[in-house]
Amino acid sequence: MICVNPATDVTKTVMVVSEKGYGKRTAVDEYRYTNRGGKGVKTINVTEKTGALIGMLAVEETQDIMITCKSGVTIRMPVSGISEQGRATQGVKVIRLDEGDEIAAITKLDDQTEPENEENGPAENDNATQPGENPSTENNNEESI
Repeated sequence: MICVNPATDVTKTVMVVSEKGYGKRTAVDEYRYTNRGGKGVKTINVTEKTGALIGMLAVEETQDIMITCKSGVTIRMPVSGISEQGRATQGVKVIRLDEGDEIAAITKLDDQTEPENEENGPAENDNATQPGENPSTENNNEESI
């Protein structure tokens, strides 16, 4: 379940991914309101070809998604690369899977790009270990046996 306010979250779409690598995005306004006791709204056409629904996210075009398979393969891709389709369709293939492999989980990521400073390069952490340093041996007056 996701909660999206169609009045304030107009840029968001509902993204779903199935266990056999199919996914799609759908506009929020294609979903009807439900009240208590409602039986839900169909969001993907589940077939033998698509497999069961693995995850559902409210995403924006500027975000990325990360897909992890049961075999350990993990990919990151932009949300804008997944086509927007109708509510009760099966979607498109978002990842090619090996025989017997399935999607384990999905998550969304905000854009992680940081602007570089032209003069100094990327910002550095003063507490970070520099190449060639071994923090476990610095300021250690004990002798090794």
